[in-house]
Amino acid sequence: MNHATTNRRQCLVLLAAGTAALPAWAASPAPTPVQVWKGPSCGCCKDWIAHMQANGFAAIVHESGNTGARARLGLPMRLGSCHTALVEGYVIEGHVPASDVRRLLKEKPKALGLAVPGMPVGSPGMDGPEYKGRQDAYDVLLVRPTMKKGEVTTEVFASYA
Repeated sequence: MNHATTNRRQCLVLLAAGTAALPAWAASPAPTPVQVWKGPSCGCCKDWIAHMQANGFAAIVHESGNTGARARLGLPMRLGSCHTALVEGYVIEGHVPASDVRRLLKEKPKALGLAVPGMPVGSPGMDGPEYKGRQDAYDVLLVRPTMKKGEVTTEVFASYA
């Protein structure tokens, strides 16, 4: 065996060993971008963003409030919460769990998006130690546009007791 062949084999062995030693995150897919509109001082919004980032989303945060974004994206105020997000063309309103957003992105229904109206205690971002383990029941709503401009229908996408 000549010197060049030996060096090539050593390089391939080192490359294979290095690849096997890569951390799990190196093989995982790139984070899914999500734009979030929120007020600059809202703590529960920051906690929801942290929840999303811990579950494979990369947040682009707009600290301009969410009322204008919600209206621009076509979500009625009656479904409102303290932050509005946009991911892969879907509106995400309020404290929607990341697992439900992932399910939405996998199933790809014809919908405007998902909403958790209000701020239910126990939902992601509303689950900090200050709530002492309290868990309010809430529904994640699938929001669908109707044939009438500006009108939507909702149906339960997921329920949390």
